[in-house]
Amino acid sequence: MKNRFPKIVKAAIISVYLIFLAGAIVRMTGSGMGCPDWPKCFGYLIPPTSEDQITWKPNTTYEEGFIIIKDETLYVADKTIKTTTSFNIDNWQAYTKHDYNVFNKYHTWTEYINRLVSVLAGFVFLFLVYGAIKLRKQDKRIPFLAFAAFFLMLFEAWLGKTVVDSNLNPTTITIHMVVGLIIIALLLGLQFIISDEKKKFPYHKVFNKLLIISVVFSLVQIAMGTQVRQFIDEQVKLFGFENKNYSLMNPSFKFYFHRSFTIAIVLVNFGLFYINQTKKLGYNLVNWIVALIFIETITGILMYYAEFPLGTQAIHLLSGAILFGLQFYLWLQSRKTVIVSS
Repeated sequence: MKNRFPKIVKAAIISVYLIFLAGAIVRMTGSGMGCPDWPKCFGYLIPPTSEDQITWKPNTTYEEGFIIIKDETLYVADKTIKTTTSFNIDNWQAYTKHDYNVFNKYHTWTEYINRLVSVLAGFVFLFLVYGAIKLRKQDKRIPFLAFAAFFLMLFEAWLGKTVVDSNLNPTTITIHMVVGLIIIALLLGLQFIISDEKKKFPYHKVFNKLLIISVVFSLVQIAMGTQVRQFIDEQVKLFGFENKNYSLMNPSFKFYFHRSFTIAIVLVNFGLFYINQTKKLGYNLVNWIVALIFIETITGILMYYAEFPLGTQAIHLLSGAILFGLQFYLWLQSRKTVIVSS
């Protein structure tokens, strides 16, 4: 297990980033309510592929929990029933958690694949916990971090249900995103403990402090970004998915803060780049951080000025999550050993 555990940790990290990617695609395509219920989708383990499957029909058997659309209203079967020639309201309960009553097979399956990725990640985390228990004598921090990440994954699953039930409440979505980043931090801490990289890098006081600031800035920026994305979603509801040019019409203060705060992020991270180069600290991750900030900036500009080209939103969100991870891991590397004068 000692030899296999590093691979499991890396698989767990990758699985969480795949969830970020899948979630970004869900939001990019407006598929957040593709399944009105959770964990099933319209009451099915495997989602329907056509509206005909969820439209009420006579002489048809519906299992308990199945959701149908009848007169532009969602209904849930109270028990397994077989319909007659007329609709009997006594056999059905109106779905009152929200008033979403639209079926779009592309949105439904996009959301379903997002959930499927999360389920697969759950299995990876079970292996992670099992391996951590086996290695508890090597370092007590290993099972602590693994269990913390696992329980937060369970919390994320509950938050996923809450997001659906709340019809994409922006505060819940923000918490959902931030908790995902905390899971990434826990897994990277685990990766750092089981690696020998902590022996290789020097310590520089200013560099380390700037890194702390950069991590906090990234958290703030990503959290604010989810709020901006929610504003865009509301605009899409008003004007239609095809009218992307209206997505940022009359934006709120949050958008301007999110856009302007990029300047502070660029300055802090280029400060890291400057110190790393001039002091010859040898942190290669700094170069990747600068590259990701460039990608973040370009995709942000494209979304604002080019009406959200296909894929830019997903790239923007995923690169932001990866940026946070690299900054956090670089901070772990920079805390140790040799003192370099500032």
